[in-house]
Amino acid sequence: MVVLFVENRIPRVLVIDRVSEKLLEGLRERGFEVTYTPGIDPEELLEKVNGYDILVVRSRHRIDSRVVEKAERLRLVVRVGTGLDNIDIEALARRGIEVINTPEAPVISVAELVIGLMIMCSRDLYNVIEKVKRGSWERPLGRELYGKTLCIVGLGRIGSRVAELGRALGMRVVAHDILDLSERAERLGIEFRMDLHSMLPECDYISLHIPLNEGTKGMFSRREFSMLKPGCIFINTSRGGVIDPGALLEALEAGRIWCAALDVFEKEPPERGSVEEALINHPRVIPTPHIGFQTAEAQERGAILALNKILERFAHNA
Repeated sequence: MVVLFVENRIPRVLVIDRVSEKLLEGLRERGFEVTYTPGIDPEELLEKVNGYDILVVRSRHRIDSRVVEKAERLRLVVRVGTGLDNIDIEALARRGIEVINTPEAPVISVAELVIGLMIMCSRDLYNVIEKVKRGSWERPLGRELYGKTLCIVGLGRIGSRVAELGRALGMRVVAHDILDLSERAERLGIEFRMDLHSMLPECDYISLHIPLNEGTKGMFSRREFSMLKPGCIFINTSRGGVIDPGALLEALEAGRIWCAALDVFEKEPPERGSVEEALINHPRVIPTPHIGFQTAEAQERGAILALNKILERFAHNA
């Protein structure tokens, strides 16, 4: 057994969200002291975090300056997953605390969910299934994905995988990114647009794959929705905050958006009486509870990646 020490101490790890046993077992086998509290609430976290060298989180908790102030020994925050919008990176950096994530882990699972949601919207499966269960035998006319234009906003890991799957289904794929990724697009066999607005009128389907930050918050507002092709199918598996929910609701009511599939919301779960709750209850919205990363394979992949990254850093820093 390899035991890594931090200042002549066994490293202590606090894991506050559900993760694969692969991560917990891997750390314990290598001599780390692991505390697993996936049900901990924010106030309990403030009471408990002091005395730990490593904090492992997913998206449920906000790791901000309040947490940093309590965590005197903290050296590393590990986000199992992609987004870092729940972590105050600047507050941690001021204390010299490193932040790492595992953006490679959810790529396949999220991309497959996107395609599944596109098919559900195209065939109205969400409503069809409910009607059959109630005894109805209506057979609505759907649409094929083949030959349609799929627009991807954000050509990173997940966006690129969605592009590959879209191409495999015979779709024309057009992508936008704030970076010039035209060479990547060429390798994928898709079109690339630096100008988002030039792409929007062409979209039969549009799928968002962008982080939430100051530049993307509310990125899809009334203006962007008004520019989409009438009858467009809208998919968001990135972050709820990148869209204006009121503008999306208006676009649905106006028929500009035929169907919206939303795996993410700004407030999870949405508050009662909120616009996001109205979206959830809309007959042409397919809501899912942030399940893009929720497959056994993605969870195990994330655990192994997190484990290896922790070991790399503590082997280097020990």
